Amino acid sequence: MNRRLLLISNSTLFGSGFLDHAEVEIRDFLGNVERVLFVPFALHDQDGYAAKVTERLGPMGYPVQSIQAATDKQELVRNAEAIFIGGGNTFRLLKALYEFELLALIRERVNEGMPYMGSSAGSNVAGPTIRTTNDMPIVEPPSLNALGLVSFQINPHYLDPDPGSEHMGETREERILQFLEDNPTPVVGLREGAMLRIEQGTTVLKGSTGARIFRRGQPPVEVQPVAVLDELVS
Repeated sequence: MNRRLLLISNSTLFGSGFLDHAEVEIRDFLGNVERVLFVPFALHDQDGYAAKVTERLGPMGYPVQSIQAATDKQELVRNAEAIFIGGGNTFRLLKALYEFELLALIRERVNEGMPYMGSSAGSNVAGPTIRTTNDMPIVEPPSLNALGLVSFQINPHYLDPDPGSEHMGETREERILQFLEDNPTPVVGLREGAMLRIEQGTTVLKGSTGARIFRRGQPPVEVQPVAVLDELVS
């Protein structure tokens, strides 16, 4: 019940700038937070990514401290007021979280009430596993098990089938249905522009676009902001 999460499908929406589409929700979510700890492990250029986030959140009134250069990364997490894990490659991100032994610590801090914000890969790792990521396994983490901050899987950047496409490979929906053949966990397909806000045990769809909920043995369900998803993802 103490967990507070804002899980954003994508950090940049077509036609707008970095995090522009999520700014109002970010401000409301972070409130009076005085400093945000940023985790840029999902991208190769971590310093550049940290600078980009600093330039975006700083003018909003949220100074950023980035974790990548710190000697004691665990200490930063222990003292963080809020944490933001950015997007990129989910396998690279999860591998780094294992290497620096941060998974259990982040989970503990979020359970204590530390606000957690993720975008794309940062939203992926909030689920039980990263088995529903769209990313290639460019590196190999020790496990696919992730933070488990929510009980359902997330598929950011969810794409609907293009009826005019001649592509014969699996659609995103088909791949998620394949996941459900071997796994019982519900999957939330977050379209770009959508985000989830979890507070006081309630999961609400926010943003400008909808989501598609997949559950084993049941037809997918379309949901629109500001739907409460608790019964669909439990």
